[in-house]
Amino acid sequence: MKTVRLLLLLLLPVLCLSACQRQSQNQDPYIAKTSYHFNTVITIQIYDSSDESIIDRCFDLCEKYENLFSRTLESSELYRLNHGEITEVSQETADLIQAGLYYSKLSGGAFDITIAPVSSLWDFSSGNTNPSLPEPEALAEALKKVDYTGVSVEGRKVVFREEGMAIDLGAVAKGYIADRLKDFLLSEGVNSAIINLGGNVLCVGEKPSGQPFHIAVQKPFGEQGENAAYLEITDQSVVSSGVYERYITIDGARYHHLLDPSTGYPYENGLTSVTIISPLSVDGDGLATSCFCLGLEDGMELVETIPDCYGIFITEDGKLHLSDGLEEAIPISY
Repeated sequence: MKTVRLLLLLLLPVLCLSACQRQSQNQDPYIAKTSYHFNTVITIQIYDSSDESIIDRCFDLCEKYENLFSRTLESSELYRLNHGEITEVSQETADLIQAGLYYSKLSGGAFDITIAPVSSLWDFSSGNTNPSLPEPEALAEALKKVDYTGVSVEGRKVVFREEGMAIDLGAVAKGYIADRLKDFLLSEGVNSAIINLGGNVLCVGEKPSGQPFHIAVQKPFGEQGENAAYLEITDQSVVSSGVYERYITIDGARYHHLLDPSTGYPYENGLTSVTIISPLSVDGDGLATSCFCLGLEDGMELVETIPDCYGIFITEDGKLHLSDGLEEAIPISY
């Protein structure tokens, strides 16, 4: 399950793929570069270095992780695991599966990384001009394969309880990768940067001027650039999950990509998006999807049990619901 796009305030007005640009705004110059991985645009801005090769090596890491975690790339570790070709995986893949299982358990199965047999029956791609619903018989068979408790991980060995089970790491992969990119940037002496993996935003430190980064949370179903809230972020991650970017319309009804493991159909719980602010992006990724799947009341209860994590829930009426402590911890405006 992929996360929704967050808009970066003061981001580059135009970025060409793989073209580096230098900008200076509010006395904070930076270099930035974009690339394309995980079926989305990746942008990295560095404020305290002019070494473009650091960003290039970040993109090399993105390619590495795509070859590990992609559900659809036939050469990836996850694809080969899902298709019974291997049981032994890299430590990175094993760690990410463990993270997915953790959030599956934390949500009581409302979010389930073994949703892959079901999600593979839906096509939410932007190029789908003639969408259709899954066949009921196929959906019923796929639902029998969805159960995160049927996955065991011992060291680097991953075992499914029954044939036909498969894992989708889309709800945690970009957060995990963003955290690894931050580790790399810090090892290269970069202490001021923004990592944006298709809307999964991770801020490294603060601007060299000592000011926080400004991140805008998009208004669901709003016009391009129309935002619901503005956050001042220092050394934190901002990740959203929602219903308004990946969906299909059939006979006037909208079907989004956040699927209920008990029915195989999209959740209908009155939410349009959940945004999580957290120290680690993998937690923001896993929590955003888990909290959305749980709904407003249970999702809010969950995020408020996680130290240093905060949530913004937006309901269908456009109202924002903030978790306890958010306004005290993070400057927010509207």
